[in-house]
Amino acid sequence: MEQPKHSFKSGFVAIVGRPNVGKSTLMNHVIGQKIAIMSDKPQTTRNKIHGVYTTDSSQVVFLDTPGIHKRKSKLGDYMNQTALNTLNEVEAILFLVDVSAGLGGGDRYVIEQLKKVNTPVILVMNKIDQIHTDQLPAMIQAYNELHEFAEIVPISALTGNNVDRLLHVISAYLPEGPQYYPTDQITDHPEQFVVAELIREKILQNTREEIPHSIAVAIEDMRVQDNGVVYIAAVIYVERDSQKGIIIGKKGALLKEVGKLARADIEALLGSKTFMELWVKVKKDWRNQDRVLRDLGFRHDA
Repeated sequence: MEQPKHSFKSGFVAIVGRPNVGKSTLMNHVIGQKIAIMSDKPQTTRNKIHGVYTTDSSQVVFLDTPGIHKRKSKLGDYMNQTALNTLNEVEAILFLVDVSAGLGGGDRYVIEQLKKVNTPVILVMNKIDQIHTDQLPAMIQAYNELHEFAEIVPISALTGNNVDRLLHVISAYLPEGPQYYPTDQITDHPEQFVVAELIREKILQNTREEIPHSIAVAIEDMRVQDNGVVYIAAVIYVERDSQKGIIIGKKGALLKEVGKLARADIEALLGSKTFMELWVKVKKDWRNQDRVLRDLGFRHDA
């Protein structure tokens, strides 16, 4: 007698929250490979990053959105609108909060946006490894008083604690559907996008506070050479001449370090040796210029 086939479930899940609560860390842990950059500086995610998690019975496409925050530039407007538009496009929303920081104004602002949509919201209380378990019940109550969440799941994205349970909870909200991507595909972004993001991550990790939001990375050329080595030419854009000097560093030391660190991650991603050339160019006030934002891959009609 032929056994009945199990139905396959699939869908899209948004990860939202104020900046620096661990959204990229969570998605990278679930996917098992770095596709979204991580930094201790807020507002580092600028585009919707699509991560694909596939099992024998389901496929979840995660959208790691830019952190919702107070806008200070046209780029900030784009980042906020990208995050908010996502809320109506998905089967479920993961609202990530940092329990080590406590409930703050940023969380309240995000909750007000979540009240405007009908999509189920799962409250994901991240960084439980940084607090005492006795503190959790009071925190859960405080969030429950602000919104009626479909589920509440405490986790540590960094250690992976309770992430398996979160994935089980998510599966309950997925409808029957097709497998959108091949089993071995972990992102729908082209490799050039991920490579640019990995370079930007290394700059964030090695520069001071005035640099992070003033940089963008564009891949000018990326191809496999006859010897099998992947050639990458990338331009790092900054807003001021002084920032150019900072990123290049004394006798080119900082730029060389960025290249070395980025190359290690890129080679792990591509599974190939790479040869990379980096340039630094000034585009004054690029974050407030529509044309430049479009050239660098940002759109205002998203």
